[in-house]
Amino acid sequence: MLIINQRLEQAAGWDAELRLTFELRSKTRLRTRASNGEEVGLFLSAGAPLADGQLLQAEDGRVLRVLAADEALLHVRCANAQELCRAAYHLGNRHVHLQVGDGWLRLLDDSVLEQMLQQLGVEVSRLQAPFHPESGAYGGGHHHSHGKDAAFQYAPKLHLFGQPA
Repeated sequence: MLIINQRLEQAAGWDAELRLTFELRSKTRLRTRASNGEEVGLFLSAGAPLADGQLLQAEDGRVLRVLAADEALLHVRCANAQELCRAAYHLGNRHVHLQVGDGWLRLLDDSVLEQMLQQLGVEVSRLQAPFHPESGAYGGGHHHSHGKDAAFQYAPKLHLFGQPA
């Protein structure tokens, strides 16, 4: 098994590709297969989900490129900006990963959310495409303490609270 444990910023080329859904690109531990059929084990440190085009280095020095796989998505269009913001608000209130475009939203296909959006009066269609959701205001998606005294385990990236900007 090819063991991958390092993210790369750049490389001259790559030896194989990993085609992964958003869910799989979000995992730090994963057993999968590369485009050449070779079995691959990901053992990455915590961080943002792997991006389309991300380069990874295996223990033996080989480089693999991540490709975002097509997946079933809902494509949301609205008559105006207010409707679009309203739809985004209701989806965000449910902690839904969203891809935001010019006048549209995309989310993973979910029949319950599709019904909610239709009740809001927005246009919803289905499509197969790579999913590239926003990473969240603090760069890592959904993070908050679930314990009364538990502290956040990451440093905010937009603003360090209590320090000058």
